[in-house]
Amino acid sequence: MTEKLKNKTELAYKTCFIMGLVLFLIGQIIMSKGNDFVYAQEPIDFAHWFLLVGVVLLIPQVVSFPKKIFSLFGIPLTLIGITCIIGMCVLDFIWWSFPNEEMRNEFTNHISKVPSIWKPFMTIGPSSKVFNLGLLILSFNYFHNNKTGIVIILIANLILWHIIPLPYRLIIGYAITLIGFSLILVKSRNKTC
Repeated sequence: MTEKLKNKTELAYKTCFIMGLVLFLIGQIIMSKGNDFVYAQEPIDFAHWFLLVGVVLLIPQVVSFPKKIFSLFGIPLTLIGITCIIGMCVLDFIWWSFPNEEMRNEFTNHISKVPSIWKPFMTIGPSSKVFNLGLLILSFNYFHNNKTGIVIILIANLILWHIIPLPYRLIIGYAITLIGFSLILVKSRNKTC
């Protein structure tokens, strides 16, 4: 009975992880339409809610990756990245709540002078470099089982880090990340059954 429960829990975590990447991708698609579009969303800021819920859904699987050397580095980096993205979303909710650009600019001028807020949540959060590096390192846990998925995630990171310049890099990069982790987690699921 315990093994069956463990398998169901693993499946739930992997499903949440894939759904989280899907929601994060949807948030990126909405964000690509520009700030004016995002600020005009009603009744909520859908873009940042998709990003927020997406990264939160990643957490159970992130902390459950195999206990290997790669997880020792990948888990903390990914969790730091998730924290930075959550903070960024919270600040973006505040910007969205202001009724005009003047108030948004005033808020921006204020928090940009507070490094403890600006650096982690507006410099690191939106770039997602820490987050993506953590995910890439976590994918190395499956080196022996799924080299293809790892190569796909590596390519996604090269796009997300501007090393491979592409238009709509966030959409393309996270779509490729989704494909890579889908291959890895589905294949690892089939091996554990």
